[in-house]
Amino acid sequence: MPPPPPPLGRGRRRAAHTFDAALDDDELVAARAALAQGRWQAVRSLLVRTGDDPDRRGHRVTVLAREPHAAAWTRDWLLAEPESPDASVLLGVSLVERALRGKEKPDAAREACRAASGLAPADPTPWLGLLLLERTLGTEEEVVRLFDEVRHRHPDHHHAHHLMVARLAERRAAAGPDPLHEVYDFANWAAEQAPADSALAILPVVAHAERYRALALAGHASADPYSSGHWADRRARQVMKAAFDWWLEWGQEGHPRRLVDLNYLAHAKYCEGRGAEAAALFHRVGDHPTPAPWSYPDRDPHTAFRTARAGALGTA
Repeated sequence: MPPPPPPLGRGRRRAAHTFDAALDDDELVAARAALAQGRWQAVRSLLVRTGDDPDRRGHRVTVLAREPHAAAWTRDWLLAEPESPDASVLLGVSLVERALRGKEKPDAAREACRAASGLAPADPTPWLGLLLLERTLGTEEEVVRLFDEVRHRHPDHHHAHHLMVARLAERRAAAGPDPLHEVYDFANWAAEQAPADSALAILPVVAHAERYRALALAGHASADPYSSGHWADRRARQVMKAAFDWWLEWGQEGHPRRLVDLNYLAHAKYCEGRGAEAAALFHRVGDHPTPAPWSYPDRDPHTAFRTARAGALGTA
C-alpha cells in the first residue's frame, strides 16, 4: 500500500522547506528517528558501525545531537553503559546544542565534553563539540586552542576547518574589504598542506563565502551576492577554478560532508556567473541544499537556492 499523501496547507510547505543536516546519510536518518522515540540502541549500533572515521563520526554525532530529546535519551543510555565513549560524546555534544539554544548552562556542556574526551582520548569529536560551543561563545584564543586539539587528533578534520574559517572571516569586518585578510591565508594553507584527495581543497571557496557574509553584514558588500562583485576579482576566480578542477578530478563521493562543499561550490560558481559549471554542481546537490551559504548574508535560503538553481539550469 502506498504511503498517505502529505498534509495539505502549511504543513506541506514546511516539509518542502526543511533542510536536513543528515544530508544523504540514510542510516543516520533512521537512527535519529529511533532516538526521537527513545530507542537509543539504534544509535549505539550506528556509532559502532561508524568506527573511527573522524569526519563521519563527527557528522553523525553532531546531527544526532540536534534531536530535541537527544540529551535525555542519551542519559538513559549512559545509565545502561556508564563507560560508553559513544554515549558520553553524544551527551556532551547534545548539551552543546542545548547551550547554544539557551536551554543549558555552557559549563555543563563543557564538563560533559571533557568527560567524553577522557573516555576516548584519541577521538576528536568531544573537542569538535567544544569548538562548536566556543565558536559562538568563546574567545579567539580558546577557539584556536580547541581547533588545535581537534587537528592534533585528525589534521584534515572537515567540520573543524569550516568552523575555524567562519570565525576567522569575522575578524575586522567593520574595516571593510581586505584582499590580504588572514582567513584567505588560513584556507589556502589548509588546502595546501592536506593530501591531494582531501576535501579541504574546497576550503578557500568556503573562506570566500564566509568573508562575504561578514562584510555584507557589516555593510561593506551588497546584500545580493550575485551582484556584489565579491566573486569577480582575479584572485576569487583562481580560487573557484582550482576548487572546481579538484572536484572534477577527485569528487570525494564518499565523504560524509561532501554535499556541504558542493553547496558552497555551486553558490560560488553561480555568483561568478559560470552557469554551465554551476548547473553540473546543482545536479550533484540534488535535493540536499544546505542553509549556508544560500542564507548569506540574511536571505531566505530556500528562495535563494531555488532561484539560483533555476537560473543555472535554465528553468527560471
